[in-house]
This record gives sequence, structure tokens and C-alpha cells, in this order.
Amino acid sequence: MPAVSKGDGMRGLAVFISDIRNCKSKEAEIKRINKELANIRSKFKGDKALDGYSKKKYVCKLLFIFLLGHDIDFGHMEAVNLLSSNRYTEKQIGYLFISVLVNSNSELIRLINNAIKNDLASRNPTFMGLALHCIANVGSREMAEAFAGEIPKILVAGDTMDSVKQSAALCLLRLYRTSPDFVPMGDWTSRVVHLLNDQHLGVVTAATSLITTLAQKNPEEFKTSVSLAVSRLSRIVTSASTDLQDYTYYFVPAPWLSVKLLRLLQCYPPPEDAAVRGRLTECLETILNKAQEPPKSKKVQHSNAKNAVLFEAISLIIHHDSEPNLLVRACNQLGQFLQHRETNLRYLALESMCTLASSEFSHEAVKTHIETVINALKTERDVSVRQRAVDLLYAMCDRSNAQQIVAEMLNYLETADYSIREEIVLKVAILAEKYAVDYTWYVDTILNLIRIAGDYVSEEVWYRVIQIVINRDDVQGYAAKTVFEALQAPACHENLVKVGGYILGEFGNLIAGDPRSSPLIQFNLLHSKFHLCSVPTRALLLSTYIKFVNLFPEIKTTIQDVLRSDSQLKNADVELQQRAVEYLRLSTIASTDILATVLEEMPPFPERESSILAKLKKKKGPGTVTDLEEIKKERNSDVNGGTESTPVNASTVSTPSPSADLLGLGAAPLTSSSPPPSTTGSLLVDVFSDSASVVAPLAPGSEDNFASPDLASSEVVSEEPADTVHDADELIHKFVCKNNGVLFENQLLQIGLKSEFRQNLGRMFIFYGNKTSTQFLNFTPTLICSDELQSSLNLQTKPVDPTVDGGAQVQQVVNIECISDFMEAPILNIQFRYGGTFQNISVKLPITLNKFFQPTEMASQDFFQRWKQLSNPQQEMQNIFKAKHPMDTEITKAKIIGFGSALLEEVDPNPANFVGAGIIHTKTTQIGCLLRLEPNLQAQMYRLTLRTSKETVSQRLCELLSEQF
Repeated sequence: MPAVSKGDGMRGLAVFISDIRNCKSKEAEIKRINKELANIRSKFKGDKALDGYSKKKYVCKLLFIFLLGHDIDFGHMEAVNLLSSNRYTEKQIGYLFISVLVNSNSELIRLINNAIKNDLASRNPTFMGLALHCIANVGSREMAEAFAGEIPKILVAGDTMDSVKQSAALCLLRLYRTSPDFVPMGDWTSRVVHLLNDQHLGVVTAATSLITTLAQKNPEEFKTSVSLAVSRLSRIVTSASTDLQDYTYYFVPAPWLSVKLLRLLQCYPPPEDAAVRGRLTECLETILNKAQEPPKSKKVQHSNAKNAVLFEAISLIIHHDSEPNLLVRACNQLGQFLQHRETNLRYLALESMCTLASSEFSHEAVKTHIETVINALKTERDVSVRQRAVDLLYAMCDRSNAQQIVAEMLNYLETADYSIREEIVLKVAILAEKYAVDYTWYVDTILNLIRIAGDYVSEEVWYRVIQIVINRDDVQGYAAKTVFEALQAPACHENLVKVGGYILGEFGNLIAGDPRSSPLIQFNLLHSKFHLCSVPTRALLLSTYIKFVNLFPEIKTTIQDVLRSDSQLKNADVELQQRAVEYLRLSTIASTDILATVLEEMPPFPERESSILAKLKKKKGPGTVTDLEEIKKERNSDVNGGTESTPVNASTVSTPSPSADLLGLGAAPLTSSSPPPSTTGSLLVDVFSDSASVVAPLAPGSEDNFASPDLASSEVVSEEPADTVHDADELIHKFVCKNNGVLFENQLLQIGLKSEFRQNLGRMFIFYGNKTSTQFLNFTPTLICSDELQSSLNLQTKPVDPTVDGGAQVQQVVNIECISDFMEAPILNIQFRYGGTFQNISVKLPITLNKFFQPTEMASQDFFQRWKQLSNPQQEMQNIFKAKHPMDTEITKAKIIGFGSALLEEVDPNPANFVGAGIIHTKTTQIGCLLRLEPNLQAQMYRLTLRTSKETVSQRLCELLSEQF
């Protein structure tokens, strides 16, 4: 930085700051500031022209006043004038003022941009640096549009100084994060990769940050960076601490650059080139070897830098998951950290071992540390470390150690922190079911779980134990006996009463032969808990009583007396009153045969995936490493039981049963049911339930007066791309066969959808949930369409309140009209301020062509006649692809129906094939569509054939449907 001359001291500013500090009260401070503002305003408006020094001094005072929390509504033009100065200090203050006070909507933005362009073109490295810093600090879309094409040229120019290259790389990174659509990919991308070979390590560090972010979105463009990154990393890790003196931090050579290079390599699979792969393996082995060396310094900075590189190297080893030797070595190294005196190291070691436990190469190595992890669970003071220990025990569990791990978790549950009890309960329930060889152990475990932590046992858990007991004849008698004994405790948790009521209602007859558990004793035991229970549990017990009438006719009179009592027939709760009246009437007028038919034993539940795992995923939140590995491991394991449907007593027809799968996170439901009211943290759970308010039907004539705003194309954007950038196509595919769900979620915001479509019209309700306790200000959602999409799709939105309170939810309605067929989807861009920080998020809105599908029923003859008529090559689109999900017939049928077409039974000569028909409705035309899906179970492949009267429609529908299987 140029030296500051003696005259730049700005004594007047120093005196003003001193006066402010000496103020004895807030009123005195405001009085002094108002006096100074009046003086500055008069100077700016005076006839006498101010010199550069005076402008700089007064602008500095305004900046200081703004930083004290006062509004500044003048002085902007004087700050812009400072940008044209040739003195560094004046230009610096001008840029500082603009970076802090000028917003992107200012009328002065054009003048500012011209000044920035002049400085970028000046080739003066100091002025270029100031201009680049200003662009990055403001980071608006207007700045991106104006300079995103210029900055890459500066970055790759041969005569650009190293300091300017650093600033240019970081400035371009900032613009890409806020407005990726304005950063064009071009010739510069191949040249920027070669900055990894630059002699200046500062340039390499900045370039690595830029390339890593760009490679996450465009991996093919930057795949040549892998070999260069490996080469540079090799030179760093094999160098002595004296070789890179300027970039050696406490005897660790270039730790920040090493971490960034390792993160860049995590964007790609293991290198295919054997030489590059060998060199990378050597680098990782060297890093692991250095971790074993005695420390070169006792200072914490040395160990922090050394461990930062080590943990990033271990993350890369886990990401590649291809070198058994490295994985085992990494596990052993982490095992040493499990007993380290530093809490942060123990936490990170446990977290990394959770992901190592999912690898087939290192799972056994992780299991050797089970005793250390159990000890950590018992002795750790920090609750977050104990939580990671629970995660690791869950991840390392298999059939050989399941009973030990479940027992330890149950023991810990009695003293566990309240914040993690629900998660432990879910994990114990999952492990007990998944690895139950003896189902009597499973029943004992779940009942013990309810006894220890009944308040934290969610409905999914007790639903699940009932499903498994009903589906397994060999455990029904034991379950009835065990739950009967458990109910004899003086104080029973309500969840235990629910399980007991359900199981005894179904299988109480299996233990009725024992005089200690005779029918009357069973009834009296359950009824003794009746007055202590909530209304839903009482309703379940009434269903159990009517079941007893069928199972044990000898106590029919006793039960009728209870049902006939005023406390039941005149109960204030309409549900209990209705059940009591209906059940009493049923027991009175129905014959024995009719009772036996109506109240017969529940049939086995259909085979479906457990939803307890979905509950755990929802509890932990999407995207965590542990969560992703749990899901991966769950899919690759054999799950016992394998049932999903919610248990319902056969006689409880007056109230729809709660669905265990509240948000559809498990397998697609085969039958719809109404979920219970939400009791947990999801802001939008009520939006996606079938019991939520039904979307209002489209009004007649609503296709009129659609207005399509003047919009431009955009991409997924985020302030924090590592956390919030989602694969846009993946989001679209998630909603192809359904209309409701969570579209986007991060730490601040949750966006949910609920929509309906009829012919060429649709209506979508978008729910924005503020997950924080702080208000969102200037909340502005905008729909963005390309020019081509605007001609095919009319969208009309209603404005949203610009302020969203903490924990609140606002709703936006989008009316949709399909004019003609289309290929792409509109972009939903949300901008708001949170805690003073500007947030910019964009996701694709799942409005796809198949939403305008209307099913058409056809006979076999009509179908094949129409099939032959659509025989031109342009009308047919065929795709043969590998199945991405289990080839379940019922799920496949549900997806085809959800896609919008009618599922035609007994049309195809091969009963294993699926055939559908429908019409795509647009305003201009109607397009008939026939589809045929041929599964090959042996090869785990599908062949999908689509025939329509329009080539682009066949292509788009084929793309969308292929991604669902």
C-alpha cells in the first residue's frame, strides 16, 4: 500500500471521534452528530468547491456516523467523485464508502461502474485492487452483469501482477456465488486451471478456491485440474518447512493451500491415470506418516494446522473409498484421537469414523474401537461429543455386536441429555429391528425403551413394534405375555398402554388360559389405566374392549356396562362418545358370526420399508455426513420385518388412522391416510398432510388475465453454496410424480409446495417458512422464465408480505396456464435480508409437462390400434436404462399413475409390462400419449417406449419418466 503522507492524518476526523467518545449520554452523542451532519451538509452545498482532502475527511465522518447506527441520506455523490481522484487515500475512502453505503438500486450505480471500469483499465495494480475489492464487497447482480466478462480476462492475462490475480480470482468467486448465470464459461476456464502451477502461492490459493466452486457445478470443464492439483499437493507435502518460508505456518508448509487442494480433489472420483493416482496415494500416505511424527512445536497453532490437513486428507480417502490400506490407516489414526485430551479432536475423530464405518474396507477396523467409543459415551463431559459417540455406535453396529450396542445405548438413555434422547430412541428402535435374530429380544428391547424414555418414543416406534408382532406368528404369544406383565407396574407410560391395548386386543386369547391372565384380569388391568390416558389412547382402548367382546364372550356383559356408563355415552369428546355408542350397539344387535367377521384378527401388513429411519433423517436434518451414510448403509442391508403400514384396529373405522410416514420420506404410500397433527419442528408438515386444507379448485375463467412478468433465465444461487446449492434436475425429478413436498431447505429457510392441475391449468401454493427466530426483511420471491418458456407457460403470482417473522410461514399462490409444450422449468428466486446479510437463493420450480397430463382409459384393441397409428420414427422415443431403485411392482404402478397417465390393466400380452395412456392438454392443442414400460427383473433393466403425435413431447416425457425408476 502506498505510504500515507503527513497531510492525510485528518485531524478533524480524530477530533470528532474523540468528541463522540467523550459524550456522557446518548442524547449528547446525538446532539454532537446532528451538529456535525449540519456542518457537513453546509460544506457540500456551499459555493466554495471542496478539495480532495476535505471531501475525503467529510466522507469519512459520514461513514463513521453510519457505523454508529445512524442513517445517512447524503454524501453519496461526493464519495463517487473521490473515485476519480489519483490519490490512493482519497480513492480508498471513496470505495470504502460505496462498499458500505451504496445499494444495488442506487441511481449512482452507473457512475460507480464507469469509475470501476476506468480503474480496471488503468493497469495500475493498486487502483485495480481497490476496484476488485469494491466489486466483491457489493457483489450485486448489477455488478456481476457489468464486470463478470472483464474479470476473467484480468485473471488470465500474462502481464497481471500477482496481487491483482489474487483479488481477481476471489472477486470472480464472489460473483459466481451470487450470480452464476452472469459468469460465462469460455476459453478462460482452461487457462485458469493452469494457475495451479503459478509460482506465487497466494495466486494458487485464490485460484484453488475459485476452481473448487466452479468444479462443483461444471466438473467436466475443470477435470484437468486434478492432475495439476495432485502435482502441487505433492510438492507441498514433500517439502521441508524451510522451503516455503513465506507460507509456512508453525512448521506446517502451506496448510490452507493443502486443505483447499484436498477439497478440490473431493469434487472428482479417484484419478484414472495410474501415475497421477499413485502420486496422490503417496501424498496421502505422507500426510498420514507426518501425523505419527513427534510435533515440531508445542504451540496449539502447530497442531491445529497439522490436524486440519490430516482431517481433510482423511475426508478425501473416505470420498474415494477405493484404497483399503489408506482407509484402515485413516481409521487407526482416528482411533488414536479418540483418547486425545483435546475435545475438538475427539469430536472430529468420532464424526469421521462415522463415515468410515460405512465402507466395506474399514468397517471391521472401526469396530475394534467399540470399547473406547462406549467409554466416551459414559465419561465425556461435552454433550456434542457424546452425540457423535452415539452416531458412531449406530454406524458400526452389525449382527455381531448389535445386542451389546443396543444394551449400552439403553443404559446411557437413562442419564442422557434431553436434547438427544429422541434421536437415541429412534436409533435403538432401528437397530433392534434391523439386527433382531430373536424377535423376543426385539419385543423386550422396545418395551424397555418405552419404560426408560416413554416421552421420547414417537408414534413411528410403537406403530412399528405392532406391525412386526402382527406379521410374525412366532412372537405374538410372547409379546402378549410380556406386555401384560409390563402393564402391571403401578406407573406405566401411555405409549406402553397403547402397545398393550393393541396387542392384547389382537392376541390376548393366547395367554387367557393362564389364570393369572384370564380375560377379566386383562380387561380390569387395561381399564385401570383408562382414566389416566389421553383421548386418542382412550379411543384405542375402547376398540380393544370391543375386540374383547369377540375374543372373550364371557366378559361381554362387563364390557357393555362400561360402554353403557354415562362417562362414555355422554362423554364431552365426540370421538369417544361415537365409539361408545357404535361399539355398544354392535355388541348388542350383532350375532356371534357377524362379530367374528367384523372384529377378526388384523391381517399382516404389506411389506414396505420402515419409516423409523425416515423419522431419524427428519430429526437430524438432510445433508449431514452421518445421515447420508446411514441411508446408504440402510439400503445395502437386509432389514428384518420390512413392514411399513400403520397398525389400525379393524374396528376403528370411525377415525382414519395416523400414517407412520408423515412426509413421505419412506417408500411411496400405496394407500392414503390422514396423518396426526404435527407435534415436531417441521414448519411445513401441515402443508403436506392429506388432512391439510384442500387446495381451492380452479375458478371458471381463471385462464384469463394471466400476466407473464418480464423475466430472464437464471441458475441455482446461494450465499453459501456448499450448504444450499441443490442439483436443480434432481429437485425436478423428485416432484415429477407428486405435487406436495419440501422443495428446498437450509438453516434459514424452508420452501414447501402443494399444487393441483386440471387440463392446461394449475395452481401452486408455495409456503416459505422462517426457521430462525429473527425476522426476514425485504423478502422478495420472483419467478424467472426464459424467453422461450414465457411463450409456452403463463405464470401469475400474488405478492408476499416483505417481512417474515421468526418461526412464521407465509404463502404465495401461483396460477399456471400451459400455452404449448415446453422443456425447461421456471426459476424461483428468493432474496431477503437476514441479520443484516443479503441472502439470494434460487431453485427450479417443479412445473413439468406431465403435470398437464389427463388420464385416458382405453380397451386393448383401441390401444394397439392407436399405437400403430403413431408409428413414425419422429413420434416414438425409447430409452433402455438400469433400474436406480428396487423394482417393486406396486411402487411402479403408483409412479405411473402419479406421472399422470391412466394405468391400463390387461392390455399388454405380457402381464409383467405396464401400459398407460393420456392426453397432454395445452391451450393451443391436445397431444395424445401412449407409454409402455417393460421391466427385466433378471437384468435389473427397464425399456420405456413413448409414442405421441409430437416429437418434443415424446422426448420430454421420456426424460422425465426414465428418472423415476
